Amino acid sequence: MRWVTFDCFGTLVDWRHGIWTSADLVAPGHGRRLLDAYGKHEREVQAESPGLRYREVLAESLRRACAEEKVPLAPDDASVLATTLPYWPVFPDVGDELTALREDGWRLALLTNCDRDLIGETQRRLPVRFDAVVTAEDAGAYKPSHAHFDTFSRSYEPERWVHVAQSYTHDLVPAHQLGISRVWINRLGEHPEDPSVLQAVRPDLRGLADVVATSA
Repeated sequence: MRWVTFDCFGTLVDWRHGIWTSADLVAPGHGRRLLDAYGKHEREVQAESPGLRYREVLAESLRRACAEEKVPLAPDDASVLATTLPYWPVFPDVGDELTALREDGWRLALLTNCDRDLIGETQRRLPVRFDAVVTAEDAGAYKPSHAHFDTFSRSYEPERWVHVAQSYTHDLVPAHQLGISRVWINRLGEHPEDPSVLQAVRPDLRGLADVVATSA
């Protein structure tokens, strides 16, 4: 039972593009500025309300980002991120690299902070089938809580397990704390707070199958 688990948004789906362009629909010209403010508020909302549905996290985080940046937001427009999320673009390296993993005999899973209904819509756009999905609803918490990882481990009892993700804070840190092999997809060229958290590091998914083979 060899598994590669993935975070979805930021790793497989271009989360930043989705936030920016969607915010720009309801606040034209302010999308990039709101993207910069949004990430901090999302972490705060998830920490404050771990039982809140992700579509409500999206809405509340956008409201706070708009308030901070003094950008007007009509009440009905706060739902724009949840509405557009199923259409956010998949990174172009996803199809070939995940196909290579499956051809090498790995099972694939998503560990996502998303809702079941939203990730279900997103999966229709992903070019490769996933064998398992653990959502925030399933785990009862948001990463960087260990709940996603614990839920997956109990449910599937992986013999070999590599976690692949873009988010250092949400994914790499808890995987390190739990002793899970991990690959950081550093799409943003970030610098880690604690280099000991890292194992393999890639700028994108290209060549992932070879990296995973030596990481587990």
